[in-house]
Amino acid sequence: MDKKLQMYAELIVKQGLNLEKGEMLAISADIECAPLADAVAEFAYKAGACRVVMFWGSPKQGKLAYQYQSDETLREVPDYVVASRDYLIEKKAAYLGIASELPDFLSDVDPEKIKISTIASSIALKRFRESTGSNKTRWCLCAYPNETWAKKVFPGLTAEKALGKMWDYVYKTLRMDTPDPLTAWKKHEHDLERRSVILNDAGIESLTFKNSLGTDFEVWLPEGYVFSGAAEKSFYGRAFTANLPTEEVFCSPDYRKAEGKVVSSLPLVRRGAIIKNFWFEFKGGAVVDFGAEDGYETLKGIIESDEGARYLGEVALVGYNSPIQNLKTLFYCTLFDENASCHLAVGRGFGACLKGGLEMTKDELKERGINDSLEHVDFMIGTPDLSVVAKKRGGGNMVIFKDGDWTF
Repeated sequence: MDKKLQMYAELIVKQGLNLEKGEMLAISADIECAPLADAVAEFAYKAGACRVVMFWGSPKQGKLAYQYQSDETLREVPDYVVASRDYLIEKKAAYLGIASELPDFLSDVDPEKIKISTIASSIALKRFRESTGSNKTRWCLCAYPNETWAKKVFPGLTAEKALGKMWDYVYKTLRMDTPDPLTAWKKHEHDLERRSVILNDAGIESLTFKNSLGTDFEVWLPEGYVFSGAAEKSFYGRAFTANLPTEEVFCSPDYRKAEGKVVSSLPLVRRGAIIKNFWFEFKGGAVVDFGAEDGYETLKGIIESDEGARYLGEVALVGYNSPIQNLKTLFYCTLFDENASCHLAVGRGFGACLKGGLEMTKDELKERGINDSLEHVDFMIGTPDLSVVAKKRGGGNMVIFKDGDWTF
């Protein structure tokens, strides 16, 4: 485990963050993730980091806050929390988030409490959120398995065996089962970039998604759209990989133009609550109706968090033949599940997905069709029979996905 953790830490620092010598690194993680956080910190220092700062969390403490704090207190975000994130912006620090899911952990918590706290935090940390969204803060999200999460994914195994299998699966999705993971990632980057170039050169007006689950949906792209995959560029021009793992080629659509129905193909885990078998109906770009078999109130809380949460901020294409999809496993974690399936996201769009977008103001981006919101919530719609067809601005169609996978 120690050797694998060191390999994982190296991949995060070199591939995910692409840390510069003399740069500061901030790590946000639950206390159970300390072994990985410590390994990353050590490798970051050896790579030349000037300082590593930690933001520790506790799921239990978070749940107690929802259960016992008043709505008024939940709406208050302490000044020191805001100041700590502003400090990272001023120092141009890189930022790592380590996710360790606890599916169902908050299933008995009032969704309204979670909504209140989430909105308050999003508003208070708006500057930091916009800094990561505009890639001025270079960031990466990765995962650290725990026994509770592993048992949810592999309920038929003992906790010890489930956790061991979970780690094996995580390493497979990270291409750490190859002789040289960093070289494997460079090859993967090149493949996603090749597809991005094809899409960017195609002059696409809209994309139509259809499958047997009931998805029949068309979304339009803004003029000057940019598809990207794996390696992104920061505002300052340095490459980084925001998600480890990642299999997607993504873009921000024109939030004002979306029509039809999309049906989820996988559950969505939202702050410890699970939303199952849900759907959205779009008209004039906005969600005009929605439903869910389980987790309706949590879904409602997402859509009603602000006006922008009813509109799309991302459309992502993920081939059905990928290391994650080939494991045929539901991870109950968006970081993995979104990279096993084509997906959309309601909420905030990305300036980097528009030519010249990183230099535009928020108002300029919105005028060009890039959505703004406190939220950015991915949900999966990919299936083995999904078709994706592009309508070109100059006329004609281009089949991008057939039978759930890329045609090129």
